[in-house]
Amino acid sequence: MHSSVRWLLAAVFVAGILPVSADAHFTLLTPASWLIENKLGDPQKAAPCGGTLADPGTPSNIVTPVTGGSMLTIRMMETIYHPGHYRVALAVNSRDELPADPPTVTRETEKGPRSVSTTIQNPVQPPLLADGLFPHTTRPTEPWEASIQLPNITCEKCTLQVVEFMAEHPGVREGGFSYHHCADLKITADPAKPIDTRWPAQRP
Repeated sequence: MHSSVRWLLAAVFVAGILPVSADAHFTLLTPASWLIENKLGDPQKAAPCGGTLADPGTPSNIVTPVTGGSMLTIRMMETIYHPGHYRVALAVNSRDELPADPPTVTRETEKGPRSVSTTIQNPVQPPLLADGLFPHTTRPTEPWEASIQLPNITCEKCTLQVVEFMAEHPGVREGGFSYHHCADLKITADPAKPIDTRWPAQRP
């Protein structure tokens, strides 16, 4: 089931009368990013996990160990503002399991199309863990933090993806209307809890 992000329509009016930057940026604070980020969070344009056509990025080689079925703290800071929201997904075996960026409704302007809204999955289904996080139409001044429920699974190197959808944005060649960060996780299932068999290659 999907629902429209109606609050973003209001952002169109707000952004139409207030100056905004052409590109939004965010940095993934927790868990550690799989790429070395600068203070703005770059490189982050390309799907599914950041980098750009000119700079694929330098791997951090950090793999964060976590327990399946537990709550994972995600912290991020928007370093260059755009109205929008965030989505979190998990790939178990390959980043090919990550979903495509959300479809975008656009409006035509003198300078070309600009994003208006997208859809939010509610309730979320694998591979999504959360959607519609931190909806905002004003510039944030503090990091955002959320606790996300991990599935009770085991994987040596899962990919946690955090995507920012940006409203009132002209889009970029690499990432359309979304920016991307990922973190590598080593998930060990909690033996006291049932295995979540909705995820690939899991056995009860």
